[in-house]
Amino acid sequence: MTPGLCVRCKGKGLCGRPVCPILEKFRSIESVIPVSSGETSIFGASPPSVFVGRYNYPQVKAGPMIPPQLSGDDAVLLEDPKALLKMNIQDVIASRSMLVRANTGINVKNARIPDNPLIEKSQELALSKRPVDTEAWFNKPINNKLKFDNVLTPMGPSGDLKKFDITENPKVPAKVDSLVYDTDALAKDVISELWQSNIPEEHITRLLSIGLLGQDRKLVPTRWSITAVDDMVGKDLLPGIRDYQQLNEVMVFSGGVFGNHFEIVLIPRAFSFELIEVWMPRTVWSGGSTWIDADHEGFSGKKNYSNLSGGYYAARLGALEYLRSIRRQATVFMVREIRPEYWAPLGVWVVREGVREAFSSTPFRFESLGQALADISSRLKTSSSQWMPKASLLPDIRFQRTLDSFFK
Repeated sequence: MTPGLCVRCKGKGLCGRPVCPILEKFRSIESVIPVSSGETSIFGASPPSVFVGRYNYPQVKAGPMIPPQLSGDDAVLLEDPKALLKMNIQDVIASRSMLVRANTGINVKNARIPDNPLIEKSQELALSKRPVDTEAWFNKPINNKLKFDNVLTPMGPSGDLKKFDITENPKVPAKVDSLVYDTDALAKDVISELWQSNIPEEHITRLLSIGLLGQDRKLVPTRWSITAVDDMVGKDLLPGIRDYQQLNEVMVFSGGVFGNHFEIVLIPRAFSFELIEVWMPRTVWSGGSTWIDADHEGFSGKKNYSNLSGGYYAARLGALEYLRSIRRQATVFMVREIRPEYWAPLGVWVVREGVREAFSSTPFRFESLGQALADISSRLKTSSSQWMPKASLLPDIRFQRTLDSFFK
């Protein structure tokens, strides 16, 4: 196969194989939940969580995710990124494997008036901000294999849903309740308002995925809805950031999570953004060689879908959040170095949280971009001679002066 194809593909089937051999080795891991032979029902507190698949679109599998025998206090940790960050990779997989995917078939266009009462109950579950006690019955015993993906957080076994009950009233935030029933508002405007109201991103994602937002409502595969929320929130932040004053010094932030290390340089210029991904050998997708690629956008924003997939939008969102917090605009240059410690795919949330972790560190300050680049190179394990040629924005920034530089 073409070198680097696995990194670009990440299980999407670009190689033409019916199944991804990399993902298949993870899916063969058995869940840690105690599923007895022949068991066809479970009871537990859903975090809350729902899942919408993408295979055979628009005729998809969708439904709730339920951890058997878990109480609300324990279940809430399965969907909370801050809680997952305190674990190691093995513990994340073990914890998430307790979520049983209860699936039922539905056409994505039937979200507003579902022809399946199981989806109606899933929508009711998705409204809640707290775990909800649920019970599910299946047509046949649960398939005790895990699900991994480059965008999704790992999930547990699955079963063909027969019946589904919610045994307590969901606790719905007032803002969610009002916007879900606003069928005249566009999805992008609702998502923006929910985010500004401090509704957690995972809550917004499941509302969009299960078909509860916007005018023309339909179910959205979960992996698509995650990237859509990152992109729409980022685009909503951009106009305000473009009006801020430019940063007055070069700043560098460093940090990361789960073997995803970020070096971030903020440069005193109008907003633009560039992300370079460096997949070192023996990471989850790279095999035995280093793979490097990049993508960027200028002041006017990005028009086409990124060749770096969902990670690009998750990383950009973290940068935009920081710029908004300091009320400044800047050119953001970011290197994501994926190291061998990242041996299993945990989902695109790792990128978002890794960037936030880096921005929470104390910044280094420099008088020139050259000094900043030398500084980040000292912490990266990959030589700058390997990733620097991929940079598109740096040559202009380093060698082309701006009008305001003549007045300094």
